[in-house]
Amino acid sequence: MSAPILYTNPMSRGRTARWMLEEVGTDYETVIVDFESKSALGDINPMGKVPTLVHRSTVVTETAAICAYLADAFAYAGLAPPLDSALRGDYYRWLFFAAGPLEAAATNRALGVEVTPDREGMVGYGTLGRTLDTLDAALTQSEHLVGSAFTAADLYVGAHLAWGMRFGTIERRPAFEAVVERNAARPAAIRAAELDDALLPAQAG
Repeated sequence: MSAPILYTNPMSRGRTARWMLEEVGTDYETVIVDFESKSALGDINPMGKVPTLVHRSTVVTETAAICAYLADAFAYAGLAPPLDSALRGDYYRWLFFAAGPLEAAATNRALGVEVTPDREGMVGYGTLGRTLDTLDAALTQSEHLVGSAFTAADLYVGAHLAWGMRFGTIERRPAFEAVVERNAARPAAIRAAELDDALLPAQAG
């Protein structure tokens, strides 16, 4: 079986994809993509974006999709509920909640985009406050978003929260900080961060 190939950059969302690869515990190849030339991607991803994953001749883009794909492709890692589990609904809900409403709301905040009350229904998330309240309520009720086990949904949502709180697009709340703290202590997260951090000097130069 061919090992996955991750096209990434240590200063990108590719850090989340690498963390996911470390969580599933598979061997994989890393190709560093320079933001300026993007030549390493070739025709693999016409958007010229990282992360991009190639596995068994399948190209997967978008970080949430990569996490979901890897959880299913390496099901032995237990990072997704079984296909016939009732928890699958919660799993999809929170993966796409983070990829949709949370990212859109946080990005608009970072860009200074203000949505007037009469247009809130058009943007898909309503308001940033409502989006954060919804996530906060779920994380306050339980340590995990899906049942009683850590899944790719916890990983992806936690990565969003860590990034957003670091750069000020997501306000710090106790439930959010607890998630980030727990995630950062996971051995796979530590390994992934060390691998990407080791590449930063070369990229910065």
